[in-house]
Amino acid sequence: MTKEDRNRADARFNRVAQAANEAKTGKTERDTAAKAILDNMAKLKALRLAREAAEPPQPAATVKKTRARPKKSGEKGPALSDWLAGQQSGGRRT
Repeated sequence: MTKEDRNRADARFNRVAQAANEAKTGKTERDTAAKAILDNMAKLKALRLAREAAEPPQPAATVKKTRARPKKSGEKGPALSDWLAGQQSGGRRT
C-alpha cells in the first residue's frame, strides 16, 4: 500500500466517522426539541385543566332540531306542474 493509498483511505474513514458524528449530534438536537415541545404541551394542558376546574360548569346549550312534519294521509303536495313553474320562476332550469 502506498502512502497515497493510505491517505485516501484515512480521508474516507474520517469522512464516514464525521458523518456518523454529525448524525448522532443531529439526533440529539431533534430529541431535545421534541422533549421541549412535549413539555410545553403538558404545561399548557395542566393550565387548561386548572382553568376549567376553577370555572363553574357552563350549562349545555340545547339545540332544537327541526323535524319534517309528517304528511297527513289526505294531504297532498303541490302538483308537479306547479312545482316546476315555481322552480323556473325561482331561477332554476328544469
